[in-house]
Amino acid sequence: MRYFTKQQGQKEAVPVDLEPLGNDQFKITVGATTYQVDALALEHGTLSMLVDGQSYNVEFEENGDELGVLLRGQVNRIDVADERRLRLRAANAAFSVEGKQLVTAPMPGKVVKVGDEVKEGQGLVVVEAMKMENELKSPKAGKVTELFAKEGTAVENNAKLVVVE
Repeated sequence: MRYFTKQQGQKEAVPVDLEPLGNDQFKITVGATTYQVDALALEHGTLSMLVDGQSYNVEFEENGDELGVLLRGQVNRIDVADERRLRLRAANAAFSVEGKQLVTAPMPGKVVKVGDEVKEGQGLVVVEAMKMENELKSPKAGKVTELFAKEGTAVENNAKLVVVE
């Protein structure tokens, strides 16, 4: 199976091919380098590995697509994606919003903050509901052309709040 990995600071993802050979043995190719690996799963997500004759104890911690790898007392955070997930990420990254965008309230609540010049992803309005503040972000960079809500007012679910052009 082919994966693509990227450590913090790396500009490009590195292909990693994992081929099971049976009896807890694997052939792993990282970039242009191939390793013979004998791996034995231990308790608590730890692997005892023999890599080209050298012994390592490696601990793994998954967090979504990110993998924390503890090796020789040092933790490395690695983003791991298979070919399908990599293509999905590329497709989503190319998506952009155009034209007039209406932001509505996701639930009833009270408007506590309103802004007027915005960038994509910037907070537009904070709606307070059940003592929790929910920041609604701009779907695009632009100018707030209409404000339907005022600070301190109560809003209903799906109420029009802001228009960004």
